[in-house]
Amino acid sequence: MTIKKLLSLGIILSITSSVLVGCSSSEGDSNKSDTLKVTMIADLGGINDQSFNQSAWEGLQRAEKELGVEVNVIESKQVSDYEANVETAIDEDSDLVIGIGFQMDAAIKNAAESYPEQKFAIIDHAFEEQPSNVNSIMFNAQEASYLVGLIAAKTSETGKVGFIGGTKVPIIESFEYGFLSGVESVGNGVKVLRQYADTYADAAKGKAIAKQMHKNDADIIFTAAGSTGSGAIEAARENNKKAIGVDMDQNFVAPENVITSAIKRVDNVVYNTVKDLKEGNFKGGEVSVFGLKEDGVGIAPTTKNFISEEVLAFVEEQAEKIKSGEIIVPVNEEQYNKLK
Repeated sequence: MTIKKLLSLGIILSITSSVLVGCSSSEGDSNKSDTLKVTMIADLGGINDQSFNQSAWEGLQRAEKELGVEVNVIESKQVSDYEANVETAIDEDSDLVIGIGFQMDAAIKNAAESYPEQKFAIIDHAFEEQPSNVNSIMFNAQEASYLVGLIAAKTSETGKVGFIGGTKVPIIESFEYGFLSGVESVGNGVKVLRQYADTYADAAKGKAIAKQMHKNDADIIFTAAGSTGSGAIEAARENNKKAIGVDMDQNFVAPENVITSAIKRVDNVVYNTVKDLKEGNFKGGEVSVFGLKEDGVGIAPTTKNFISEEVLAFVEEQAEKIKSGEIIVPVNEEQYNKLK
């Protein structure tokens, strides 16, 4: 049992003065490391999902190189692994445990209550009652989704585009309705086919849904579904269609087919969270939100290789309106209907 667990159970560890006298200062220093340790708990997509988890892991690896912290990752194979993996991270004396994805909410909340001295961060989830030892990190994903919706509407040749979501939960709905609003705001009659895969870890299902949308004349598909989205991108490659990536610049997955990506700078945010920890500025009890204004979301740099300067200028113009508050992007169906 770790010291953190002993303390959380209220057990007082006493060390006699004779023991203290018997330990030399050099021996004590050799057994103690001042290096911070940060452990990331990946969700089901794993760190090679070419998306959300991979971006977070890249940010943590950058923190290791530039900030001199010790980093570790624990990958989850199923939802039931989350609680055990968080416990493992605590057992390994991690100074900060980062849960990747909203599905980690219960595991992080339970651990935060059990170990009040332990610091946690969670990506893409905020609690109704925010624990004082948890920093929640949220993104205005709807804003980036709106921008790629503009691009889809401006570049579609068939008048139909598609959206594939992982599961119908608030986070993914923000991608859906941001994209839908962006497409429709162009006003050229482009239709959006929408479907949920009900999974974030089934590339074959993503591919099958995308192929069906291609048969129904969708020539550009935006997927917000973790590693399920890699299947949709593969379908675009096979059918000579276009795809829109998510979370990170996914052009490398299919360089001729991924024309843009709605990126969330998870890498930068994870890095900065570790930097705050090292500098004594950990934001426990806070919800940190990153949108276009904070450079937390946007479109991929490779977009310029596929999209005309005219369209890019239009997209930038609309982005500035979002930053100023002139354009409000909906995050769900209720907001979408009110803003129509």
